[in-house]
Amino acid sequence: MSRKPNILLITSDQQHWNTIGAFQPEIKTPNLDRLVKEGTMFTRAYCPNPTCTPTRSSLITGQYPSQHGAWTLGTKLPENVHTVGEDFQKAGYETALIGKAHFQPLVSTEEYPSLEAYPLLQDLDFWRQFDESYYGFKHVELARNHTNEAHAGQHYALWLEEKGCTDWRNYFLSPTGTMDPKQVHKWAIPEQYHYDAWIAERTNALLEQYQQTDQPFFLWASFFDPHPPYLVPEPWDTMYDPNQLTLPKLQQGEHAVNPPHFRLAQEEKPDFSSYRESGFGMHGLRSHLHDEEELRKNIAVYYGMTSLMDAYIGRILDKLDELGLAEDTLVVFTSDHGHLFGHHGLIAKGPFHYEDLIRVPMIARYPGQVPAGRVSVSMQSLVDYAPTLLSYAGLPIPSSMTGIDQREVWNGKQEAARDHILCENHHEPTTIHLKTYVDERYKLTVYYNQSYGELFDLQEDPLEVRNLWDELEYEALKSNLLLRYAWAELGKEPIWMPRIANA
Repeated sequence: MSRKPNILLITSDQQHWNTIGAFQPEIKTPNLDRLVKEGTMFTRAYCPNPTCTPTRSSLITGQYPSQHGAWTLGTKLPENVHTVGEDFQKAGYETALIGKAHFQPLVSTEEYPSLEAYPLLQDLDFWRQFDESYYGFKHVELARNHTNEAHAGQHYALWLEEKGCTDWRNYFLSPTGTMDPKQVHKWAIPEQYHYDAWIAERTNALLEQYQQTDQPFFLWASFFDPHPPYLVPEPWDTMYDPNQLTLPKLQQGEHAVNPPHFRLAQEEKPDFSSYRESGFGMHGLRSHLHDEEELRKNIAVYYGMTSLMDAYIGRILDKLDELGLAEDTLVVFTSDHGHLFGHHGLIAKGPFHYEDLIRVPMIARYPGQVPAGRVSVSMQSLVDYAPTLLSYAGLPIPSSMTGIDQREVWNGKQEAARDHILCENHHEPTTIHLKTYVDERYKLTVYYNQSYGELFDLQEDPLEVRNLWDELEYEALKSNLLLRYAWAELGKEPIWMPRIANA
């Protein structure tokens, strides 16, 4: 039995908060349902940024993106930033990450080198010998591709070759592979070679190693799905009947008083050139018009991807049981951000801070500490994970961390540890720079250098179709929320040391 609690973090990528079978009858996730039954489900968990790199960096630093430096996609987490893995290693923990890191971009420059960039990404000899610590993880096995993307390489490709899948390039797009880009929904890769199988197998191998050596561990199993492209091996591609699924839709006129990019996204050929600053892609600033039949098929596959991932999460949970580790292990499941699949007429992600995009699924299980079968409405932010996990291990929380220790809340001994959420989105230097403040009832979104914004009453308008920002009767409420937002910004400033003198 371990002297200290083990920590197993399991994450998905771009998973809508309402895709857990225990709460949503249209989808089947028996293993996540098992965690719900044996742990606590948190229905108001939020990401600190609705894109990958910033939020993933927040998970391991306990800081907001505006603090740790990885402010958007195509940037990286500075190597000198303190991470929670360093604290665990100092305390004698084994630390490991299997799957998606995305702490660094796909391009490397002399000034800003990236380990996750081309051509190093596909230098298999390099990855075969790689044994360095990576952002506090003593052991990493990485990949970068979502489904058939050409970014396939790193440890996943090595594993495919070890498994005898020497023709693995056939399942990926050019220039890496030869897969037909017109092939959608059904991915020809055999399930045994899917990266879900790789993540589960390698996670379980580490669990066996840690159990044999009786070492406490902080292990992150980082899955890639259900992030598009919408592709999954059979039979998961036909598991759901598209015509039996509820299709989220745009309500007529709901963007009439929203900021201009919401309305532009509903045009066939929108002009977003005024938003372009960096010259790189602007997630979400495009036409979101879509064919309903095609969207139905995409949702069916998105659910199939989620259910396949759930099956392999089940293998990890089974291994914990088999090794006798479950009682001593805090298991936390979440996603790095949500996903829009027709909600408000929008697809995927972008500067649209609806609950569908910034809320995430979240479950915690720790027998004897986290109450079983409980549903909590306490506000959670992924920036709180690092300090909370350290708290469970009885380790000091570095003053650089601005997230909140939620241990007493997870353990059911305290109703709430925070009364608001902040979600940042700084995707272009000035033109796509917005922040959202959420409290128990209201949501306020402000845009840099703009007088427009969003104000939603989540109690009276849970679907967020009536923007109150410009309504005169809500002027006093808006002023009050703007003040609270300012307080929240002031309150999240890090204080790296206390005052020790008058001067």
